[in-house]
Amino acid sequence: MVGSGSNIIWRDEGFEGAVLVNKILGYEIFEEDGQHVHVNIGSGEPWDSVVARTVDAGLTGIEALSLIPGSTGATPVQNVGAYGQEISQALVILEAYDTRYDYSEEIPGTHCGFGYRTSRFNTTDHGRFLITSVTLRLKRGRLEPPFDLDLQACLSNSAVTDYTPAAIRKAVIATRKAKLPDPATVANCGSFFVNPVISRECGRNGRSIGRLAPRPRWLRDYHDAETGMATWKNQPLVLVNEAARSKADLLVFKQRLVDAVRARFGVTLEQEPALLP
Repeated sequence: MVGSGSNIIWRDEGFEGAVLVNKILGYEIFEEDGQHVHVNIGSGEPWDSVVARTVDAGLTGIEALSLIPGSTGATPVQNVGAYGQEISQALVILEAYDTRYDYSEEIPGTHCGFGYRTSRFNTTDHGRFLITSVTLRLKRGRLEPPFDLDLQACLSNSAVTDYTPAAIRKAVIATRKAKLPDPATVANCGSFFVNPVISRECGRNGRSIGRLAPRPRWLRDYHDAETGMATWKNQPLVLVNEAARSKADLLVFKQRLVDAVRARFGVTLEQEPALLP
């Protein structure tokens, strides 16, 4: 089963079998108190449309996750996050079908095994559950500082001083459009690599600065004539297809980048999109 398929690398030879596309829709708001609401969402709802609807309702909690492609049901799988917000911060509970034991169950957010871009759904229980709905807890009002450093830079660049959900969404969308290629016109899967988390010891040894390894800026706009692949000019973690003819070309290019970053920083890049077996 797939949502939008935006985070999948497909086989060149196609797929022998049935592919189910998730069209489970639904969007309902339940009042909790004067400040908070619960929003129950069908897993097949397009994620950015959900963000837009919550922003239009004056709700804060996921506005920084604007313009992220994919379906709502995919967001807990990778613990989708950006600009200081993660789905794990808002998720109260989700409903899922357990393919191992053939029944549906409710799984609290605290039992999802969330980590940085991970959850039990793409690690220990990979392929076991089909998420059918999620329930988020959001707040009326606006996001309050202090902000994540990336979000602060985003807001400053857009001259935002009134931190309404609508203003933050607008700034994030502008930043993402300026930084990332549009998959409708440039073939890509978004960030091909997860920002690598490193240890403090690694930082002390001079291999990196801070919590995350430095983005390999020296790989920006790197073109590989042999494979027909390239890194995006504004974000080296995004790989784009310029003239590649096969999945093999992509995987060769990917491995060259992994080897280069490991040799220079001692850090191994982790692939984000799923490779169809």
